[in-house]
Amino acid sequence: MIDAEQKTEAKQNFDGYLRNGLLKKERNETARQMYIKNSEVSLQLAEECINSSLKPYLWVVVISYYSMFYISNAVLLNIGYKTGDKIVHKVTSDALIVLVMDRIKKELLEEYQDMKEDALEISSIKSEEIVNFYALELEKRSRFQYHMIESIQEQKAKTSLKRAKEFILEMKKLLPEFTGEKLRC
Repeated sequence: MIDAEQKTEAKQNFDGYLRNGLLKKERNETARQMYIKNSEVSLQLAEECINSSLKPYLWVVVISYYSMFYISNAVLLNIGYKTGDKIVHKVTSDALIVLVMDRIKKELLEEYQDMKEDALEISSIKSEEIVNFYALELEKRSRFQYHMIESIQEQKAKTSLKRAKEFILEMKKLLPEFTGEKLRC
């Protein structure tokens, strides 16, 4: 974990990098695209190395790191910052802490919120589907008893059993004896 002291140090370093020209406010689409391509190629090469009979584990680590380094610099360029030629790995690391970490946090929170909203929507749709199983099976039972050939009956029976199991499972979740809650009077 990155603690408060590391964040403070990274911010101080970041400000120094800007003053000393080790990090510049700059956008460079060509460099950004190159970094993205280098990242992708590095990751692909690392994957190939891990599957190699030579087992070049050191190079897998090195190449994997560089795939991260390249994509980090693409992100920094996208934000409007270009690293210089000196201590570039440390500059990148500190810039990620200062410029990118909170953006990632915000994105993750937004994704979580979207997932939460999706889950609510799915649960609403699923609950309607579960309750609708009853009506579907009621109608099917009537047709089944009087108007279907045997092969269709088998298929419909399997569907019915599957629906019943799911329906019962969901219904039990609403009952205190199956949820561990005490009965309320």
